[in-house]
Amino acid sequence: MDYAVAVLDIGKTNKKVAVYDDRMNPIDVRKCTIETVRKGDLDVEDVDAAMSWFLAELKDLAQIHPIRVISITTHGASVVCVDESGDICIPPIAYTNEVPDSVHESFWKAVGPAGDIQRRTATAEVKPLINVGKLLWYQKSTNPEAFDRIAHVLFYPQYFGYRLTGRAAADITYTGCHSYLWDFGESDWSSVVDVLGIRGALPAKPGVPEAELGTLSAEAARATGLPGETKVTLGIHDSNSSLIPYLITQDRDFVLNSTGTWCVAMHPVDRVRFEDDEVGKMVFFNLSFQGRPVKTSILMGGQEYAVYVDAIMGHHDRRDWPDYDPGMYDAILSKKASFILPTMLPGTGQFPDSEARIVDGDAVYSVDDIVSGRRWPKAFEDYLGGFALANLSLAIQTRVALQRVGLEPGTEVFIEGGFRQNPNYGALLGALLPENPLYLTALEEATSFGAALIGKALMDDVPVASLKEYVRLDKQPVEPARLEGLEDYVAEFLRHVDS
Repeated sequence: MDYAVAVLDIGKTNKKVAVYDDRMNPIDVRKCTIETVRKGDLDVEDVDAAMSWFLAELKDLAQIHPIRVISITTHGASVVCVDESGDICIPPIAYTNEVPDSVHESFWKAVGPAGDIQRRTATAEVKPLINVGKLLWYQKSTNPEAFDRIAHVLFYPQYFGYRLTGRAAADITYTGCHSYLWDFGESDWSSVVDVLGIRGALPAKPGVPEAELGTLSAEAARATGLPGETKVTLGIHDSNSSLIPYLITQDRDFVLNSTGTWCVAMHPVDRVRFEDDEVGKMVFFNLSFQGRPVKTSILMGGQEYAVYVDAIMGHHDRRDWPDYDPGMYDAILSKKASFILPTMLPGTGQFPDSEARIVDGDAVYSVDDIVSGRRWPKAFEDYLGGFALANLSLAIQTRVALQRVGLEPGTEVFIEGGFRQNPNYGALLGALLPENPLYLTALEEATSFGAALIGKALMDDVPVASLKEYVRLDKQPVEPARLEGLEDYVAEFLRHVDS
């Protein structure tokens, strides 16, 4: 091994340092949970705690592995603003903060009609503050004096890179990920940037993720024990990082269905274009590591699923996960009377105006009814039946999300993340998409691995696309379910959502 790549993989709650050798084999990993902290009425990202933990872990790992490059990948919708001295001048509030409707209204009044802005910036409105542009508008509105001190607006990957190198930059993937700050048609910062007055706090152009941000500052080198010439990548958004192994190995049209708390469907396409019924929905475009458009849709499927499953398990005092059995679905599909309907986080997903509820015959139950145990649907009295309803809801929402990114007959769908381990989900989705080959992929820690490829490309001074020999997807075909009445059930599900 000539060198090792250290990846700082910064999730919303879970932080990780993953180390890969120069053949892209994982050789070490350290994990930590760092929650937001409460400051006044806001949840704030604890970036100092995260950075201190990273430095300590790098110092320990530097004594074990020949780390010569650090690659950074982070979750989306977060930004840190620093002043001329490099100090944070505005608290890095979490995107999960709820804000008054007046904030959203004043934003649209300042920047223009939502539909026009969505088309120009390829950004869907996501509440609470899951758009960097709107998050910055909130900061500007509530803390104008501190906002005026901003010297650098740093997207999340670049903030940690700034702490390591002292250099400010922006990368294309984070810039182009539902930020409102990038005009896809003009390939330049958008009019929203000018409304915010931050053009001077951003670089003239964002760079590609595998570019070198710089080498370790003297302070970072001392803190980690790493050589001062250790390179640091520009950084990359996490979903775009997980897409890299697929982009560089697949020749056919595909959609990556990355599942977890947020289920993200990503479809590489040739141009940015919205259908009329997609405007106002959580459909947007990313920019890939190559700077090409990726049509994307998201839904909070993992969180919704977990809420219902935890309640069902608690009610029945069981912890087993059912294997796929068509008998679980027969009665539900024949009666078409019980449904778990979205959307648990209002304003998100593919049905942003739908209210989360359980319909069971003539009775309707709220999420609070279920979680508290105050009222309990008859359909949930059957353990397997409750799981079946949760699986059906998740699979139907996924099909809509996949269709909205331009899924066509023959397009391959790759399922990665937590739900690849749910055989019910795969079987149902296969039945709902009979014209599309579905595969489970066995690529572990795709986000970290994609970032490691970025680090290797920088270290070897080669294009990322030339590294496909190091990718092993191990595609496993999904066997579709064969269920009578499934499409009729879907139609009734959608009727309830729209009612």
